[in-house]
Amino acid sequence: MLTRFCVENFKNFKDRFEWDLTQCNNYEFNEEAVGRYCVKKGLIFGVNGSGKSNLGLALFDIILHLTDRAKLENKYVPYLNLDSSKKYAEFEYHFMFSDVEVVYKYQKKSSRKLLKEQLMIDGQEVIFFDHVEQQGSTRLIGTETLNLKSDNDMSRVKYVKSNAILEDNLVNHVFYQFVNFVDSMLLFYSLDERRYQGIQVGTHSVSEGIIESGRLKDFEEFLRTQGIDYTLVEREVDGNKRIYCVFEEGEANFFTIASTGTKSLTSFYYWYIIMDSASLVFIDEFDAFYHFALAKQIVQLTKELENTQIFFTSHNTDLISNDLLRPDCYFNLANGKIKSIASLTDKELRRAHNLQKMYKAGAFDEE
Repeated sequence: MLTRFCVENFKNFKDRFEWDLTQCNNYEFNEEAVGRYCVKKGLIFGVNGSGKSNLGLALFDIILHLTDRAKLENKYVPYLNLDSSKKYAEFEYHFMFSDVEVVYKYQKKSSRKLLKEQLMIDGQEVIFFDHVEQQGSTRLIGTETLNLKSDNDMSRVKYVKSNAILEDNLVNHVFYQFVNFVDSMLLFYSLDERRYQGIQVGTHSVSEGIIESGRLKDFEEFLRTQGIDYTLVEREVDGNKRIYCVFEEGEANFFTIASTGTKSLTSFYYWYIIMDSASLVFIDEFDAFYHFALAKQIVQLTKELENTQIFFTSHNTDLISNDLLRPDCYFNLANGKIKSIASLTDKELRRAHNLQKMYKAGAFDEE
């Protein structure tokens, strides 16, 4: 699980920005939203321009050089903060795997240009490499004969993962947990455009993805629980699998008759059946086309994915409720800082408190 993330000089994050996910309180409700080490499910709020989308990009920058997964390179231009004279961005990730802390730090001057990287496991530096000086070392057992020096820009963490046969021990096991976690991260934006970064899902369409997963009837029932009553069937059109709706007087392609909200819901379902295999999911403005009650149901549904960390961004304050999550799972992003609403007040927040009313009244505004 990701426990802490820091970034500096990336897009609108000019100064060091830190997101601490370990500040969990002892609330005796919605306990499934937090894990042993940190928050597992969370919602991020903030005014337009506060950096919610850029937080997702910053968090998923690690995908660009550590994996061969899908990438949204065009979203990373410009890369550095335009008000800063500093020539590189700095990133720092903290994870916990098997009760062992992993810290990965690196510097970049662009989305693909690494300058330095350092990996620490249980307080010990196991990989370090200076890409400018072409000098570094690795202390993982099984990498003794591995030559890190090379003219290419490949991350040396990725190089070790791809080329070393590591001894079976705890440190190496944690190393593989770390790289596999990064390999399974998923970021997606507008649910109607199917833009994503991270975990590879192929090039098929949303319809094909649902059909090939064998979940078409499950999807039909999912829509029905949201008040959308269609009878769905699989049809082949020009060699492609498509979802059709059956009516008394004929059939129609599902996407030609579905509303914008229903299309958005369909895209969410497509990703939902993949999320169970994801490690960390970041969904930006997931509820842009949803009624507030539907948005709540979507968050509630993701709470069932016990092994996946999931964070949403939203403007919908109706979601700020102890019935859905808890005060340490709602984050406010403002003035280059992000904090849970639980940490933004001296008041002891209880289940009976109306968090939305307090939020709108400014009870969680930082002076």
